Amino acid sequence: MNSGTALAVAEEALRLADKAAGRAGPTCAAAVRRARHDGDADALSIAERAWGRSLLQCGDVAAAAVHLRRSIAAAERPELAGESRIPLAAALLQQGRPGPALREIDLAVRDLDGAGRARARAQRADMLHQLGRLSEAHAEYQAAVPLLRRTGDLLNLQRTLVNRGILHTERHSFGAAEADLTAADQLAHKLGRQLAAGIIAENLGFLETLRGDVPAALAHLDRAEQAIGAEGGQLGPVFMDRGELLLAVGSASEAQEAAERAVHAFERERRGLLLPGARVLLAQAALLARDWPTALTQAQRARRQFLRQQRGEWAELARLIVVRSSMALGRPVSRRGLRDMVTALVRSGWPAAALEARLAAALVLGDGELLGEAASARRRGPAGLRARGWYAEALLRERAGDARGSSRALRRGLRVLDEHSMSLGATDLRAYSAVHRVELTELGLRTALRDGRVPQVFEWAERSRRLLHQPVLPPDDPVLADLLAQLRSVVRNARHAQRQVGLERRIRDHVRLHRGGDFHVVEPISLRELDLGASALIEYVQLDGQLLGIGVVDGVSRLVPLGSVADVFGLVERLPFALHRLARRSSSGAQSLLTDAASRLDKLLLEPFHVDDRPLVVVPTGPLHDLPWSVLPGRVGRPVTVSPSATLWQSTRFDNRPGVAVVAGPGLSGARDEALAVAKLYGVDPWLDSAATVDRVLGLLRSCGVAHLAAHGRLALDNPLFSSLRLHDGPLVVHDLERTRQVPHTVVLASCDIGRSLVCTGDELLGLSATFLSRGTATLIASVVPIPDLETAPLMTAFHRGLLAGLPAPAALAAAQSSLAGGSPRDLAAAAGFVCLGGKSV
Repeated sequence: MNSGTALAVAEEALRLADKAAGRAGPTCAAAVRRARHDGDADALSIAERAWGRSLLQCGDVAAAAVHLRRSIAAAERPELAGESRIPLAAALLQQGRPGPALREIDLAVRDLDGAGRARARAQRADMLHQLGRLSEAHAEYQAAVPLLRRTGDLLNLQRTLVNRGILHTERHSFGAAEADLTAADQLAHKLGRQLAAGIIAENLGFLETLRGDVPAALAHLDRAEQAIGAEGGQLGPVFMDRGELLLAVGSASEAQEAAERAVHAFERERRGLLLPGARVLLAQAALLARDWPTALTQAQRARRQFLRQQRGEWAELARLIVVRSSMALGRPVSRRGLRDMVTALVRSGWPAAALEARLAAALVLGDGELLGEAASARRRGPAGLRARGWYAEALLRERAGDARGSSRALRRGLRVLDEHSMSLGATDLRAYSAVHRVELTELGLRTALRDGRVPQVFEWAERSRRLLHQPVLPPDDPVLADLLAQLRSVVRNARHAQRQVGLERRIRDHVRLHRGGDFHVVEPISLRELDLGASALIEYVQLDGQLLGIGVVDGVSRLVPLGSVADVFGLVERLPFALHRLARRSSSGAQSLLTDAASRLDKLLLEPFHVDDRPLVVVPTGPLHDLPWSVLPGRVGRPVTVSPSATLWQSTRFDNRPGVAVVAGPGLSGARDEALAVAKLYGVDPWLDSAATVDRVLGLLRSCGVAHLAAHGRLALDNPLFSSLRLHDGPLVVHDLERTRQVPHTVVLASCDIGRSLVCTGDELLGLSATFLSRGTATLIASVVPIPDLETAPLMTAFHRGLLAGLPAPAALAAAQSSLAGGSPRDLAAAAGFVCLGGKSV
């Protein structure tokens, strides 16, 4: 037989290995025999590569490496050897040999060009990704994808888009992830790769679990939109009104969405007069969200359009946003014309615009008179305007060297905002409104840091964390009760997804109509008043891109700079990825990533404070709220309590109510057995199967002191008030808890990811765990790591034994986690994510 026949058989084996790896073995073996019989070196190299690739995809890594090495040895041309080095590198990495793996892939990149080099770079990106070198991986993906598109290599393009989509998902770049995974899904179907399509669907599910759904609008504007739309009217102005309202309550992202919809509507309807106004709203929303480049770009576009329309005051309003964005970006601002801008906006009759113009011009020009004029707004008007007036007053006092007067002014501004916040009945609106506090607290922190006095820095760190407020939803609201019951019914039926979205919107809008009740503003605790006993405390704060820690150990307080916020938070993001991989399969790469990131975080976050083996209280900031502290070497087997603020930690009170409730929900592996085991420890009957309904569980929560809930949990990041626990008749959501007058002093949520909260600007927290704490739960045990459907029975039974033996909850959790040190990677991953949230333990 001629060499062409042997080569054709080998290439067919390679195609089958990629399309149906499980069935390719006999074909690959036949191709190897044919190539050897004919003495065709090229065919032999390709056939051995096909055999190695099929084995690799089927999980037989060691055998795959043997055949791939044979393929390289048989190759007489560098490009054939390079093609085989690509899968060999993957096999070596799976074997836990990253050094040789990277050397092989570097050789492949060197030996190949065109489509081959594109494939090699794609493989190198995936390897770097698996090794946790995420920035390098991202850069390689960015280079490989265009190369694969240019060469028409659809198969490897599909694979690479999947891998890049996973990386985007892990980094919470959800739009980019969805685009990659959707494109990969289309290619997979085009190529007839059903297995790949199934994997893509799995990763799309992971993406949606992390992303959630953004609320659209308030109830009356939603009704307006429906009515106008039903008549075929123009919806742009409705979107503008919605955006203005959302901007006022601090919901920057929702305001931005409304503004963008208005821009598109006006463009589609060719309503040129209204278009630049929508761009100003979009720029203002970006400014509130601290998206300075977007604010600058949109404001510049709006200003040009206003000038063409000869609308001078509107042009000056757009110019004001240009000035503020440029200042935030550290760009030079021309002093020319600033006073004219102020004059025009004062003349316009827009008080907020006039105040902001005076503030911006005063800072650029160093003009105390303009600051004084801005400060006059503190005496009257809406809360937001008065708070900005107090901010101007604080700047004026600081300029005069009156540090105490500046601090008093900042405190007055915060009180105005807090009082206004408590007039809002909806938890999410109160949380979003915290964005207006940020500049006030940052100025206070900056002043305290400049003076170098730790007690003052601690005070402003605490003021930057507004205390969790008690929700005010009336428990006897029949409309809300009916809507929640409808939601549970709809969620049970997967075919009604669209109706579920509509019901969630109606619930959000209904709740947002409630007004707040009685309130009082809680003053933060001082360092002098802090009573830690034998515990140590570290409170973390971020300012101007830097992370700082305030440590209190044995009554001695220290302020320690800890480095770049981006660097620290980048390390934190690696831990869930590593634990997720360990939970799904044992992986030395994932273990190495976990060990490295945890060790580095330990050195950065803990070592400077010399906490040693003392019980530790942690007050986190930003992504540190999601850190599984038990994986840090310095905290292994040692108690940690995570609290939103030191004030909340110290003010927490146990009510010592008796009674234990144990509940198991559906759809969570091992939940039933876990509930039986925990209930047996306490000598109570668990609530299982059809008995575990939402109403029954809410009744139990009102009457018991300790609750153990083993149920599937869901954190809806973009829609946190619909974070839920799955029970027999549907989800128990945040709104259900907010209608409950009493909750247990100790709650255990034995489910994935539900300990996490959405961290809003100003370290405001939204989610189930935050709601339990705000309702009065003193100790909450929950996971902050998204590892789906893990069995947690070993950890939970060990934890409850510790409680029954008299250990405080943080010590009981630490001991339980430590007891699993010799267990499987799956058990370790399940245990590592759990933290103790709340206040002082008894």
